Amino acid sequence: MAKNGASQEEEPLKRKKYEKELRRLQAELCKLQDWVKYKGLRVIVVFEGRDAAGKGGTIRAITERVSPRVFRLVALPAPSDREKTQMYIQRYMQHFPAASEIVIFDRSWYNRAGVEHVMGFCSDEQYRVEKYITDAGIILIKYWLEVGKKEQQRRFEARLKDPLRQWKLSPMDLGSFRRWYDYSRARDRMLSATDSKHAPWHLVRSDDKRKARLNCISHLLGMIPYKKVPREKIKLPKRAEKHGYNDQISLEGRKFIPQKY
Repeated sequence: MAKNGASQEEEPLKRKKYEKELRRLQAELCKLQDWVKYKGLRVIVVFEGRDAAGKGGTIRAITERVSPRVFRLVALPAPSDREKTQMYIQRYMQHFPAASEIVIFDRSWYNRAGVEHVMGFCSDEQYRVEKYITDAGIILIKYWLEVGKKEQQRRFEARLKDPLRQWKLSPMDLGSFRRWYDYSRARDRMLSATDSKHAPWHLVRSDDKRKARLNCISHLLGMIPYKKVPREKIKLPKRAEKHGYNDQISLEGRKFIPQKY
């Protein structure tokens, strides 16, 4: 990848090298998790991007080895009739982090500007909300995943053929595919209006999913200064044998599922 983030043809990252580096970065995420708990930090990580840009896979790579009690994933469905009458960001605010939490939004209050293709919010208001978030001491990190036209088409075509991924296709996805440049303009307006000093956007090239995941995790780790938290050495205690009995015989006659494997 070029230093300025420009897309260019490169050799895909080999699985063995990817998995080795992913494991190293995930170990660092565990250290970050300990630090967030130790210091009582509050962190919001926003993931936005084009359809089929790889947001879900990147989020899974981040959350795979950490505690869901610290790294909380929020992926909200379409708003209810009641929620449609609220301030747009209101339904997201109830999921904001308490102390010692990192909340990851898979789509966020920016959904209106991007996926819904509606610039129905005031940029000045958006600025004030995010300034309030950061002034309150919450670390706010925003990622936009950008996939190229050819790669997005390849991924959509793969979904059409794969029954395990067909659920990912929706009328909204097909509309975004057809209206590529409309979504590009919505993206440009959103970035122009909300790329601020206190809450900047960080763009991730995602034509190569493996590289995108590693680059994003590496960047995230660099956004939150952390140290290794000292731990007491853990040793398993001896099991108490008092009142012991054959606890497997007592399960005889219970309904176990068939052992097909």
